[in-house]
Amino acid sequence: MSEYSVGALGSRNTKIRNVPIAVTPEGFWCCPSPAMLQKTLKAQNQLPKNPNSKSPPHSKAPSVHRAPTISSEKRSNSNPNGENPNQNPSKITERPVQKHKISVGFGQLETSDLKVVLHGKDGIVVKMSVHMNILVENSSYFEEKLSGNSQVSGVEISDCDDVEICVETVGLMYCKDVKHRLVKQNVSRVLRILKVAELLGFHACIKSCLEYLDSVPWVEEEEENVIKSLHNLQADKTNNNTNNYQITPLLKRVSSNITANKPNETLAKIIDLVLKSSEDRARCEMKTVVLKLLKENNMHGGASKDLCTKTLYNSCQVCINSLLNLFTKASEPKFGDQPLEVRDPINRNIALDADNLLWLLEILTYKHASHDFVTLWVEQAELAVLHAKLPIMSRHLISCVTARIFVSIGKGEVLPSKENKQKLINIWLEPLIDDYNWLQHACRSFDKKIVEEGIGRTILTLPLEEQQSILLGWMSRFLKAGDACPNLQRAFEVWWRRTFVRPYVDEKEGNGN
Repeated sequence: MSEYSVGALGSRNTKIRNVPIAVTPEGFWCCPSPAMLQKTLKAQNQLPKNPNSKSPPHSKAPSVHRAPTISSEKRSNSNPNGENPNQNPSKITERPVQKHKISVGFGQLETSDLKVVLHGKDGIVVKMSVHMNILVENSSYFEEKLSGNSQVSGVEISDCDDVEICVETVGLMYCKDVKHRLVKQNVSRVLRILKVAELLGFHACIKSCLEYLDSVPWVEEEEENVIKSLHNLQADKTNNNTNNYQITPLLKRVSSNITANKPNETLAKIIDLVLKSSEDRARCEMKTVVLKLLKENNMHGGASKDLCTKTLYNSCQVCINSLLNLFTKASEPKFGDQPLEVRDPINRNIALDADNLLWLLEILTYKHASHDFVTLWVEQAELAVLHAKLPIMSRHLISCVTARIFVSIGKGEVLPSKENKQKLINIWLEPLIDDYNWLQHACRSFDKKIVEEGIGRTILTLPLEEQQSILLGWMSRFLKAGDACPNLQRAFEVWWRRTFVRPYVDEKEGNGN
């Protein structure tokens, strides 16, 4: 509504098409959508024009009447000489394309003293018969344009972005309870009404829209639009302090004035609840949800991206300490002679802590913060020693942690030092090989090809002499165990070429050949 004009519209020879629109005594009406407007206009154009045809009957409902037709009163003005347009085809071709025009009335139409014409998109023009006192009383926009101009009979508004909602918002000025009229609307439409009400300065409607938004839930797709609309209204309120809209309580639904450390405390509580859960299915589902949400935070660069790293490492240390204690108990000579009700809780807690540790490592990896975890893991030499003393069924999940570290190094997701890589291979590679056959058959999420590629790439980052020592040891183990041992043939081939081919290639290049 960037342009407007004020003046008398009664003398214009404008032909207005008629679309029946229901209007209650208090003024509320049901505005057709642009698509329905187009369908109505198309249907009118296709109907044969019969001058003897009768106008549509009035609604029999006592609380609803139709806007009166004004095409008959405009017909004589549009053709003052009484000529038949069909007799002069040349004039028809010279006339500009006719716009789609609609008439709308509100309240007691016989007492209407103002015409408001809206020019919208796609050639739609709406002429509203309204009452000046109603518009001036409810709209600061119309109050500014019409105050002191009691003789004015018409207002034109050009470039109206949303004619449908603008007409509906004017209709709401005739309602005693605007909020009640919004009950059956959806959030998207109320936001459109809020935008037009803000432009018109219709403060009662703005407050009703805010009350509506405060009462209804917002689906995730609507949330951004709601926040954007509220921020725009808040900015307008800053520039005009005369209106006290309750916007802050609405925004508290999506934000709060919490201190900088509160998100970290909340996240620590969430992680702690998940780690301590004893219900397998619920814990698995919540781990998936939390991991997915943390990945989204990482992708969008949210403020909480770096908040929880310390919390995650504290949880890792708790899990490792618990595993060390459980491994110590399970490795005692007489542990196997204990009754089942003693052994089962320990074995279950070992599996639970190992699974939790694997989940924490997954989070740290996606946060690009797992380099310190490698340092933490290679310091667990005591745990690796106890690992060999436990049954493979109880210990194998620990090897899943080692395998995930190798995969991360192979993919470049973590950048450990050479010393840490050497310790990782020296301390944890053999336990991983010992459990490898079990992992292939007992762990559905275990991908041997990815793990083997990660192990091989990690080995190839070490000095050539160390590569040789590790791969020859692997070869001896592989030739005995076969598929029960990781297949590192690709890494072996790379080492072979580096050892037996590259020296001669370099020598030839040095001789200038």
